[in-house]
Amino acid sequence: MGRGTRPRTGCQKAGGSAHKHLLERDRRPRPAPPSSRAALYVHWPYCEKRCSYCNFNKYIPRGVEEAAMRSCLVTEARTLLRLSGVRRVESVFFGGGTPSLASPSTVAAVLEAVDQASHLPADSEVTLEANPTSAPGARLAAFGAAGINRLSIGLQSLDDTELQLLGRTHSASDALQTLAEARRLFPGRVSVDLMLGLPAQKLGPWLQQLHELLGHCDDHISLYQLTLERGTSLFTQVQRGTLPAPDPEVAAEMYQEGREVLREAGFRQYEVSNFARNGALSTHNWTYWQCGQYLGVGPGAHGRFVPQGAGGHPREARIQTLEPDNWMKEVMLFGHGTRKRVPLGKLELLEEVLAMGLRTDMGITHQHWQRFESQLSLWEVFGSSQEVKALLMQGLLLLDRRGLRCSWEGLAVLDSLLLTLLPRLQEAWLQRAPSPV
Repeated sequence: MGRGTRPRTGCQKAGGSAHKHLLERDRRPRPAPPSSRAALYVHWPYCEKRCSYCNFNKYIPRGVEEAAMRSCLVTEARTLLRLSGVRRVESVFFGGGTPSLASPSTVAAVLEAVDQASHLPADSEVTLEANPTSAPGARLAAFGAAGINRLSIGLQSLDDTELQLLGRTHSASDALQTLAEARRLFPGRVSVDLMLGLPAQKLGPWLQQLHELLGHCDDHISLYQLTLERGTSLFTQVQRGTLPAPDPEVAAEMYQEGREVLREAGFRQYEVSNFARNGALSTHNWTYWQCGQYLGVGPGAHGRFVPQGAGGHPREARIQTLEPDNWMKEVMLFGHGTRKRVPLGKLELLEEVLAMGLRTDMGITHQHWQRFESQLSLWEVFGSSQEVKALLMQGLLLLDRRGLRCSWEGLAVLDSLLLTLLPRLQEAWLQRAPSPV
């Protein structure tokens, strides 16, 4: 997950034409209005093995034709930038799959293509997801030279038994060694993921892991609760009774205790699952939560942007073709592998603004809401609702001059709050909509 708003490029290593190009690109300033700015996500679909909990779009290949994949990623990025009219890319996130299995030259080629087709400022956040076993120090340094300035490390656990249960290929020792190398190369720009709510996992040992991690981590931590996804090995084991089902009450206690530990350690919970200190928030993910535009490049990638000549639709939701070989064929034929395009109506967009914005501690300011809806204010939608007033009285929500946001207690139960807020938004929208003639 991308985190970090501070423009710090000193972690990048000198050398290489790609790196020189990245440092020089701000010499060509091209101001762009908000409507022509976007984040860009690049999906690398390959992994060494499939983890027991994972149902993401990833593949275990016998061999990867990386030159062909690189060419198609570059082509699709150029095409979508042209179709969207985006003139400034404010962040790039290489996810997967395991993008640290790609070569640094692939990363450099995509970044150079993005900068040539649009504009990628030199201080833009450029994140790479990395697994400990595929990211030794020398390789991380090469990614830095290629233009990466931030890492997200899939640590997941500091318990070797849990890592084996999750199907991870690294040990706790591997994870800490990679984390130390990453911090040396990318100081202040390293994020780690820690999972909670695993089968048979207990609160005390998990909190010990979190405290141990605080002795090694950088300025960003993500806490993710395990979700048992149908079709995964872990789901099957629980269904068959060979593993106990995760205890939701224990998981909730882990989450509550964990966020308290991180708050005491100086971390700000700026989003439901994400914690940062020293201002190291995720620029890229903040775009998602603010319902900004983003382009999805690569097999199965998702995007949200306004195509040029969209004819009144606020934006489109796009999904690229899932299977890598089919995706590459479509890119070679058409310039992109978009499999599905769904125009989003105004109400659908407002529902996203509400659900995504309330995930953050800032919530939704009145100014932000007015960017998407100028006629119907937050006060008009939620101010007179008795159900919303009850949530305000309980201290779970705040509605004031700043806008609408969750309290510290409310962030932990956001899903239940949305069960009240989304129907209220839909009701207010229908009440203001003109009657059909």
